[in-house]
Amino acid sequence: MYAKKRWKLRLITLTVFILSIVLLLGWMSSKKVREVVVQDFNLQQLVLARHAARQTENFLHIIEREMHLLSQHPFFQTPEPSFLKWQMLLSYSLLADEGLAEIRFFDAAGNRTYRVIPNGGGFSTGNPDATDQEILTSARQLTGDNAFHFSTRHSTMPEARGRRTLLYIAKPIHASPGATKRVREASRLRGVLIYVVDAMTVAERTLRDIRSGKTGYAWMIDSNGDFLYHHESSFIGRNAFEARKEKDPSLSYMLIEDIQRKKMLKGVEGSGWYMSGWHLGVQGNIKKLIAFSPISIAAAPDNLVWSVAVVAPMSEVEGAIEAIQFRQYLLEGIIIIFILLGSFLTFTATAKWSSTLKDEVRRKTDELLQSENQYASLVEHANDIIYTVDRNANLLTINKAGTEFFKMDRKDIIGQNIGTICFNAEGASRQFKAIEEVFATGESREIVYSLNINNAEIWVSTSYSLTSGKAGANFAVLGISRDVTERKRREDQMYHTEKLASLGTLAAGVAHEINNPLAVILGFTDMLLGKTPPESEAYDILKTIEKQGNNAKRVVENLLSFARYRDSREELIEINNNIEEVLTVAGNTLRVSKIVVQKQLAKDLPAIKGDSRELQQVFLNIINNAIYAMKGHGILTVTTGRTANGRVEIRLADTGHGIKKKDRNKIFDPLFTTKEVGEGTGLGLSVCYAIVAKYGGTITFETRTADESPETLGRVDIDDSSTIVDLSTTDGKPLTGTTFILTLPVVKD
Repeated sequence: MYAKKRWKLRLITLTVFILSIVLLLGWMSSKKVREVVVQDFNLQQLVLARHAARQTENFLHIIEREMHLLSQHPFFQTPEPSFLKWQMLLSYSLLADEGLAEIRFFDAAGNRTYRVIPNGGGFSTGNPDATDQEILTSARQLTGDNAFHFSTRHSTMPEARGRRTLLYIAKPIHASPGATKRVREASRLRGVLIYVVDAMTVAERTLRDIRSGKTGYAWMIDSNGDFLYHHESSFIGRNAFEARKEKDPSLSYMLIEDIQRKKMLKGVEGSGWYMSGWHLGVQGNIKKLIAFSPISIAAAPDNLVWSVAVVAPMSEVEGAIEAIQFRQYLLEGIIIIFILLGSFLTFTATAKWSSTLKDEVRRKTDELLQSENQYASLVEHANDIIYTVDRNANLLTINKAGTEFFKMDRKDIIGQNIGTICFNAEGASRQFKAIEEVFATGESREIVYSLNINNAEIWVSTSYSLTSGKAGANFAVLGISRDVTERKRREDQMYHTEKLASLGTLAAGVAHEINNPLAVILGFTDMLLGKTPPESEAYDILKTIEKQGNNAKRVVENLLSFARYRDSREELIEINNNIEEVLTVAGNTLRVSKIVVQKQLAKDLPAIKGDSRELQQVFLNIINNAIYAMKGHGILTVTTGRTANGRVEIRLADTGHGIKKKDRNKIFDPLFTTKEVGEGTGLGLSVCYAIVAKYGGTITFETRTADESPETLGRVDIDDSSTIVDLSTTDGKPLTGTTFILTLPVVKD
């Protein structure tokens, strides 16, 4: 009896200890989950802040490069730079929309000013003011062709809208080695060129569209701690420390002020949190997450550092944290229940200590069966695919999620080889290798690979580990697989977006490099036209040069429009009328190419909102590609209608040669083309993708080549809302061709 009581006491102590450990581990796990989710959210905010900071720095680098190119212009090397007006106006026109407010030029003596002012003010001259004199003094001390002076001032220009923060970038212009001896002897310093940048405009264009989570936003401060941009418009142009205290003096802003002074204004990158009294009109004590990245304007001695911050309330991540914690608490509750249930069963067993050995064995056997059933139930109802394979990669067991994934009965799967049911040689090979390594080393392996299930490519992440049987013998490998197709698609889209951004930067640089020699050609042509009689043959030749130079200039401007953001002219569009206009423009080309157009345009389609010119560019690019693919004969079918979710759908189908499998995942990449050299630029479909995505639409395609059967229809999705439409056959042979499918949101009433 005494031994039984002592055993019960030990069991109670052990139960309390285990419950304490479970609760402690649950609390620690909950705390860790919260830290990880917050850290991940702040990391995403930091990526946004870095991107905005690099965009601002890239724009300033473009300004510096433009100033350097302008300073090398021959007009600045002549004793009397009489042609400055045209050249400075041209340089201003290229960057005015991006935030350039004014261009100034002072001669070597500093007593004459040439200005290009905004809002149609044009070109003017005058004497330098006090701000100019201070900047000129610092700029004259600079040496070297790539030397710049940076300084910030509050607006003193009458053209400015209210109190503005301006960034002055000054560059001294010296006589070039190629200048005449008289010019070099007259003055080594030819003058000082100043570009005035509206810092608030630059900040607004960069940050206004940035969103973190549902309600997060971005703001920017300069080296003095003044807001260059903020979602709260009343803060813009004011000191950050003063503006917050005036809005709500009752709060303590020690945390955010400490972040600004010790990190943001020192050029440090990082993340953290602080307490705020409001967010998007909502008052209260609100905890906000913040990530910030510096913008290096100029190194010492100028030492100007701006900083971008992306902030969002802690409530943005509370939902995700609460969902995870709920599942965690539920699991802990189940574990505690099992512990208590086990303790109860043990106490019951102790009370029946005097029962026969047969009853004890039977009870233990029942408990073991119950535990096995519970384990089997957990595996069977898991969302992940759980299975075991032998050394030859033959399936031994698989759960319900696996049968649903492969869309096969369990009896048809068991005994099958992985390579047989995966329908993908490369994916099967990677699995074979991983299983072999697990058997050989006993260490777990995790791989990501693609499978072909029902003619669809699916990406799977699988973790393999070794399982042991009786006497510790290794007899099988346990595989746990998860469908990661959606994550893979998002990664591919992000990679595609980064390539488009790189292409834009490249296009802007090339355009600026070409503009300067064009400016020289047009400038000298204009000068010679003024000295040549209009009735002479030389005059006609000069006019021809001028015309072709302007044509080249328009080409450069088009390239710049691809590289930078441009406000769209949005309007309500009847999509059928828009398509009819494109077919009218392309009608002659279609007739010459012997292509028959079949139109199946649905009536009473709702209007969509967008820029009709940009959408016509999308349709024209796809039609031109179809003409090229059909090689002089074929059928172009244009269909419009509504999707199941109410969007407008446009299908452009051709009977060309189709898109090869190796090219299907690359056709939306910039500069990728299957056309011969000189026949295509590789920009058409990437531009189409960007335009459609801008208006909230999707673009997908379906294709089939001559060597594909109807069952191997090629298809690439850019959005989950796309549908598969089977291509028909003719005379028993697969009909080749490509169908581009566009969906666009309709205008809501």
